[in-house]
Amino acid sequence: MSIAQTGRYPVGSPPDTAAGWLLTRLTAPSRLFGANGLRTGPDGRLYIAQVTGSQVSALDVGTGEIETICAKGGDIVAPDDLAFGADGGLYATEVMDGRVSARDASGTARVLRDDLPSANGITFHQGRLFVNECRDGGRLLEMDLTGGEPRLILADLPSPNAMEVGPDGLLYFPVMTANQIWRVHPDGGETEVVAGDLGVPDSVKFDADGTIVSTQVASGQVLRIDPRTGAKTVLCTLTPGLDNCAFVDGRLFVSHFTGAITEILGNGDTRALLPGGLNWPLDIVVGADGLLYVADGTYLYRVRAGGAPQTVGMLFSPGYPGFVRGLTVAGPGEFVVTTSGGQVARYRPADNETTYLADGLDQLYGVTLLPDGTPVVVEQGTGRVLAVSGSGTQVLAADLDTPVGVTTDADGTVLVSVAGAVLRVTASGTETVVDGLVTPHGILVGAGTLYILDAGTKSVIAVDLTTGARRTLAAGLPVGAPPGVTPKPLRGMPPFSGPQGPFAGLTAGPDGTLYFSADGEGSVFALRPA
Repeated sequence: MSIAQTGRYPVGSPPDTAAGWLLTRLTAPSRLFGANGLRTGPDGRLYIAQVTGSQVSALDVGTGEIETICAKGGDIVAPDDLAFGADGGLYATEVMDGRVSARDASGTARVLRDDLPSANGITFHQGRLFVNECRDGGRLLEMDLTGGEPRLILADLPSPNAMEVGPDGLLYFPVMTANQIWRVHPDGGETEVVAGDLGVPDSVKFDADGTIVSTQVASGQVLRIDPRTGAKTVLCTLTPGLDNCAFVDGRLFVSHFTGAITEILGNGDTRALLPGGLNWPLDIVVGADGLLYVADGTYLYRVRAGGAPQTVGMLFSPGYPGFVRGLTVAGPGEFVVTTSGGQVARYRPADNETTYLADGLDQLYGVTLLPDGTPVVVEQGTGRVLAVSGSGTQVLAADLDTPVGVTTDADGTVLVSVAGAVLRVTASGTETVVDGLVTPHGILVGAGTLYILDAGTKSVIAVDLTTGARRTLAAGLPVGAPPGVTPKPLRGMPPFSGPQGPFAGLTAGPDGTLYFSADGEGSVFALRPA
């Protein structure tokens, strides 16, 4: 059943705050969980795949109305690209699970194949379904619509992506690592380079004149390319992170990692149909400059109240450390971060420099610094808390149940959030500081009080560390999964990211204002004494 949607997060009622506290939204909620593959549906709407939200939405480009077609927690996981069969059935590549799924008009989904690592580009032509794998060494395949063994067309491709058959009957596809667009006969044969020296192309579509239109993820350009000569024309230049494009009644639309959908009008002009926003967001910290910084996976943002998030760095920026999840301040202009790829790094965005401190770790989340500057990180995959130094890593705690956030108290003692509780790390193990929680994420200590963002109860809780008294400061918050939804694991997209998971971060400003990531709706809030 489809769900009418005004935003991406169903809200029954506004959040509640305790007496004497004021809650303010600093950034607008996101309409989508990012925006990836685009395809025009039989009904004339623009269908949008959203990898990190495991969602497919349909957008009416005339009214701006969005409808959720495949919801988070449903049968389709991490859809990256879409195609429609002659019968109107929706086919999706599920990039993180290496699957292709088909969804019929009744909403019933079935897995066509589950053995296609990094399945990404997908298109139909004359009843034939073609899929490629966006990885170095990826394959181009023709699928058996009954689920049988696919037919190999090409192998060892340098990261192919969204593709389409041209007017000449040849299959055109971008190859990102080669920074080119190639074509091949659907029956197989030799490939031919159509165009090169691009801005890292990640989609190919054709306009009514038979000309290629291609988004460039690294340069942010939308290009028109003559398939006969390879001659290029820049239709417009947006920002890095473009993902795909599609035509609706001759109108050209492009998608962006941020969830923005933009119409390309010609002569370099554009029109924002849907604004971009935060995708997760994840950890959050007040910088040495007093400004708020937010980790959003492929982006690191600076946030000012009432303004759009400003990009500090992103996946295609020089020196960007990778998919950033944990974030803390190491000094002026410097952060220590954890990535979903298992790295701990010092990141200096103004200098476009990253120094890796550790690598090969298993599902890193929160990060904090000890009083002497030693980074301490949460390794959720192994249930450990680790100290990271030049000589390697030291295990501070082990056998923890789904650890997420980490902080220190006034004495420099490490605290960690785990399933249902916050623990204190001691020389002999751990001891419980607070129990009776559900899914605590971000934690911090200030003036003898432990603050906890519990994604399970959707609340911010304050606990007096002397008396143990606790108080709920805000409840009904758009954090965590929507009520009644159990998200399915996002296994990651090597080499772009490792396993991806939620982390609703919490931090404080020098005046005592609390800031937190509302990862459910894709926004940032401030919670301060009134």
